Amino acid sequence: MKLATLKNNTRDGQLVVVSRNLTKAIAVPNIAVTLQNALDNWQEIAPKLALVYRRLNEAVFNSDMTGMIDFEQANCESPLPRAYQWADGSAYVNHVELVRKARNAEMPETFWTDPLMYQGGSDAFIGPYDDINVASESYGIDFESEVAVITDDVPMGISSEQAASHIKLLMLVNDVSLRNLIPGELAKGFGFFSSKPSSAFSPVAITPDELGAAWDGKKLHLPLITHLNDTLFGKPSCGVDMTFDFPTIVAHAAKTRPLSAGCIVGSGTISNYDRSAGSSCLAEKRMLEIVANGVASTEFMKFGDKVRIEMFDDNGDSIFGAINQKVVEYKMS
Repeated sequence: MKLATLKNNTRDGQLVVVSRNLTKAIAVPNIAVTLQNALDNWQEIAPKLALVYRRLNEAVFNSDMTGMIDFEQANCESPLPRAYQWADGSAYVNHVELVRKARNAEMPETFWTDPLMYQGGSDAFIGPYDDINVASESYGIDFESEVAVITDDVPMGISSEQAASHIKLLMLVNDVSLRNLIPGELAKGFGFFSSKPSSAFSPVAITPDELGAAWDGKKLHLPLITHLNDTLFGKPSCGVDMTFDFPTIVAHAAKTRPLSAGCIVGSGTISNYDRSAGSSCLAEKRMLEIVANGVASTEFMKFGDKVRIEMFDDNGDSIFGAINQKVVEYKMS
């Protein structure tokens, strides 16, 4: 099942069911007005949405379904325009190891056994085709291409084995980072805040069954494709070198508190030890340059730069739609 949220001049948008080929959609206000509404009552609502999804896919080729519209990705909010929780992990520890190596810092052994995670701002996500507004290029503007899951209600203290059943939807993420603000914030000992502006998620959120064999219940085994200014930047495999799988990081998030339905948990930047597939953020490429040459030659994003993040199935079809954004200078009105 594929679900999206269309912009409609409200904070939480209009939930629509989207056809498998991402060409058609239909609103379902008689079932759930918003995606959060659906997640709050997922056990009851999901089968009804699945029935609409089946009928929509059957109707795509003969256009005989009342209320069916053309699906335009540019008209989408993030599937959850705001959420009760956005917890982003760093499941690809080789990425963390590389960053620390570039500044000659030892990495604690616990990083391999205890997941890293930060609590991001979740009150104002931006749409997948919305501009990334930043006040200054000096902040060190970077994209981070990731995968995220959405859960239903997750009890506190749950095991990773139990957590797997609470993963209801998957999305792609651009976890925008302002790299030059990060060192000062981390030095304070309280973690990220200003250095992590609003994130964007893929136009469509999907149920795990849409991935077939590419989803094993714990990891997504497909490449994540990132283009910077229409040039391929990276296509690392999401299922390779993932130290902590999704059930593990969901369980980590719920270690000392329950998670409410609609909680989003991110994978962190997708990264492989085999660097031939490229990277999923500028910081990693810069770190590789520092390790190899002693200095970074790749610049962070400038105003006017564009990033596109997308995932394709084995037939070359887009699964989640694309995150397709441009960096623009923010000016207060």
